Amino acid sequence: MVEAGGRSIGVYNHDGQFYALRNVCPHQGAELCKGLIKPLVVSKGPDHFEYEREGEIVRCPWHQWEFDMKTGCMIVDPAMRTKTYEVTVETFGVTVEEGQVVVHM
Repeated sequence: MVEAGGRSIGVYNHDGQFYALRNVCPHQGAELCKGLIKPLVVSKGPDHFEYEREGEIVRCPWHQWEFDMKTGCMIVDPAMRTKTYEVTVETFGVTVEEGQVVVHM
């Protein structure tokens, strides 16, 4: 979780790709990014289910609405969505000096 521009944003690392979602469920305003990360459950009929897209679905902690972390779209109604943000990753040199971690920018 990060705060940027007065907004709470959840940042996810999925298989080396980074995604960012606004930490607000469009349903009733829950902190979406405090929900579980789950696979998509699909079914071809009664008594049959499979898991797909492991680690890509964010489930709202209040009412279990599910959102695609890559697009911000709700799984069952893609017109309902939360805002997504582009993520840029920067790296810096780090050393340990006298027991302190120093970041060289």
